[in-house]
Amino acid sequence: MATPAVNDRPHLVDTTLFYSPTSGGVKRYLTAKHAWLAAHSRWQHTMVVPGTHDRTERGGVCTLGGCPVPGSFNYRLPLHPRRWLRQLEALEPDLIEAGDAFHPAWAAWRLARRRGIPLAAFYHSNLPQIISRRVGGRLSERALGRYVSWLYERFDVVFAPSRLMRDMLEGLGVQHAVHQPLGVDAEVFQPQRRGAWLRQRLGLAPAARVLVYAGRFAGEKNVPVLLEAFAQLGSPYHLLLIGGDRERRPAANVTMLPYRRDSIELAQWLASADALVHAGTKETFGLVLLEAMACGRPVVAARAGAIPEFVDDGVGILAEPGSGPRMAEAIAELYARDIEALGANARDRVLRKFTWHRAFQSQMITYNALLGRQRIAVPAREAVEPS
Repeated sequence: MATPAVNDRPHLVDTTLFYSPTSGGVKRYLTAKHAWLAAHSRWQHTMVVPGTHDRTERGGVCTLGGCPVPGSFNYRLPLHPRRWLRQLEALEPDLIEAGDAFHPAWAAWRLARRRGIPLAAFYHSNLPQIISRRVGGRLSERALGRYVSWLYERFDVVFAPSRLMRDMLEGLGVQHAVHQPLGVDAEVFQPQRRGAWLRQRLGLAPAARVLVYAGRFAGEKNVPVLLEAFAQLGSPYHLLLIGGDRERRPAANVTMLPYRRDSIELAQWLASADALVHAGTKETFGLVLLEAMACGRPVVAARAGAIPEFVDDGVGILAEPGSGPRMAEAIAELYARDIEALGANARDRVLRKFTWHRAFQSQMITYNALLGRQRIAVPAREAVEPS
């Protein structure tokens, strides 16, 4: 097996299709990891992701040119597995982490086998569920589940961002899945970003009850449920949807804004609303929920997916999934409670459990064990135990 460089700077390469320069939880994870490793370790870190053109930058972001995916936040899809493998090979990594289950993962596996280096995966999204939902009955979740199990049996460890995802992987037969939560930059996302400007910016009265959703408008996010809830609530409730392609007001109490590319700008919008609202039922982690919580804002969300692992009545309210009227009831109930106390609890929970520093400290334990050339044993089934 290959050994790390003699200068004691192991080289970690992250590779994934799920990367957009505009937005996305995977980008935030990789960017935060890159900064953390530079500040707290001797590791060298390189990312290999899609882009507008080919570029190689060891210790930075390498891109492979690809076609844009219509209707996405600038995601691109390079369709050249051999080019991907050649790019990884040129970087001479000591450890590879694949962030999807497509050709970058297979390229990573081939190179890891060739070089005799350890191989990790991060299972960011529920692949069988996503594909079966988009292509209908042509591919069953069961068949896709077998594919996931077949692929990840070749990996030394598979990180799962929530217990829900870890248990799902184990149910598919992936026995070396490890619960590895993501984190939040609590210095960027903080209550001090809050300002009174938001209502004025939206042309609302000071007493308006503003709740914000930030993210893609994909089907699984159930934005129509939010629209139905706010149509029922009416004034003074106002829904701010951040994630469209342009600014518009589709209803008297609904405003749509383009996605905020800058994290500080997004933090200002999250912190300045009363709460974050989210009707999605397929969340594998829900990073934006924790970002709002870090801003000292409570959360109203669907009781579905991984969301109940992070949100309970101490930091917000969970509603029956898929129901506009039930979501409306939960939102109204929020204003019968002490919103500021809920927000303070939410911030405290993030600081105790979900910072990037905590996440990467635990992940480094796994990385260092992998460099010891042993598949990670997971008898306790946790990389991070609840505090």
